[in-house]
Amino acid sequence: MDATGPARSVRLDDLRPAPARGNARDPKGGGPEPVACYGVLRADTGGMMLRFCDGRPVSATTEAFLGWVCEVLATEGKAVLALVWDNAAWHVSRRVRRWIEAHNRRVRRAKTGCRIRVCGLPVKAPWLNPIEPKWVHGKRAIVEPDRKLTAAEVRQRACDYYGCTLHPTLPKPQP
Repeated sequence: MDATGPARSVRLDDLRPAPARGNARDPKGGGPEPVACYGVLRADTGGMMLRFCDGRPVSATTEAFLGWVCEVLATEGKAVLALVWDNAAWHVSRRVRRWIEAHNRRVRRAKTGCRIRVCGLPVKAPWLNPIEPKWVHGKRAIVEPDRKLTAAEVRQRACDYYGCTLHPTLPKPQP
């Protein structure tokens, strides 16, 4: 928490892509490309913020998601994003760490925006992460036992379940 106090800070209890199981790649080849759902659980409102991307989670997409979250929080007057993270590769990559450092420098220089404070979780301790039960219940609530869902159905059902606005898909990074 920042010296500005709780009125200007927000703790997000996780940020991680949740694989949309209804679109998993067929192990024999072919089939739709997977869809990943980046999400945060807001401790200040109890709500979720979701964004989807096509394909697997990668550092560049994580950066785009973090940028979006910080923009939204800055418009709400939040000064600090306390981000509780596990050790997923797309969280701890050198590229993402450098992006966060550069982002925080830009915010400090401009004296406006929302800084990011990363709070890491111990390895293999999912029970410490308050978003885990929400992911489990959400995944169970949106699946169909008889068929695989389309990417559009997964996106819409997830947003409906969590009470979120469906935002445009995060851009796929260029190689």
